Amino acid sequence: MVTESMLNSWPMDPAIVILSLGVITILLLIMVIICVVQTNRLYRKYDLFMRGKDAESLEDIIVDQIADITELKIQDRTNKDILKSLTRGVRGSYQKFGMVKYNAFTGMGGNLSFAFALLDTNNTGFILNSVHSREGCYLYIKTIEKGETDTPLGKEEKEALEQALGY
Repeated sequence: MVTESMLNSWPMDPAIVILSLGVITILLLIMVIICVVQTNRLYRKYDLFMRGKDAESLEDIIVDQIADITELKIQDRTNKDILKSLTRGVRGSYQKFGMVKYNAFTGMGGNLSFAFALLDTNNTGFILNSVHSREGCYLYIKTIEKGETDTPLGKEEKEALEQALGY
């Protein structure tokens, strides 16, 4: 009785097929070993991470971080309140100024007279005018409300006010 094997009907030698499958099996076995080694390394890193440093647990670290964040939020709120207070203080202070030196009287040298304007954020403040003459020095002050005044201004006072207003 003649039995025909399927291996005999192949166009190549069955030993080559068996050797090829053996090589593929060995390659796959090497790849499995590499994957197992890498998985073990990753597991050790994960275990070290979960244990924390100095036997601290990850939960303790997270709780500490949440407490730190809460403290930082309180400090942030305090800083914002301080900034608001400082901003209100700055708005009320004199921030803009203009100065013009001039000769009040002909024949006087040195530009010893001056007009000085000081304004806050709302363009409210005053103009200080110092007039120097041979007889003495006279000082005049005029109030400014929102960039305007009811008192007539001299040429130098207008110029100092325009400097302070940024014109």
